[in-house]
Amino acid sequence: QVQLVESGGGLVQAGGSLRLSCAASERTFSSYAMGWFRQAPGKERDFVAAINWSGNTYYADSVKGRFIISRDNAKNTVYLQMNSLKPEDAAVYYCAADRTPWRVVIGPSIPFHYWGQGTQVTVSS
Repeated sequence: QVQLVESGGGLVQAGGSLRLSCAASERTFSSYAMGWFRQAPGKERDFVAAINWSGNTYYADSVKGRFIISRDNAKNTVYLQMNSLKPEDAAVYYCAADRTPWRVVIGPSIPFHYWGQGTQVTVSS
C-alpha cells in the first residue's frame, strides 16, 4: 500500500506563491506517474498537473504557465510550485499516484490509484 503525505499548504495573498510537497512511501516511486488534483467547496475534484517517470508533464489550462510540477526521485517526493496564485486557486490539494509503472502518455485520464489526505490552500484577495 502506497502512502502519500502532502504538506506545504497555507494562506497566501493573491499573486503570491506556495510550494506543495508530497512524500511517497513506495520505494519504486520513480517508476510511476504522479499527479496533483484540487477540490474547492461544493465542487468536483479537478485535475491540476501530472508528471511521469521520465519527467514529462501535463497541466490543466487553468494553471498552465503559473504552476510547475516536479519530482525528486531520491527523496520519493513530488512538488507543485504554485505562482501568481488567484483566489480561484483556493482548494484542498491532493497528491495522487499511478499504479501502472512506466506510463508514457499522461494527463487527467490517468487512473490514479493512491491518494493523499489533502492540504488546504487559501488565497486571499
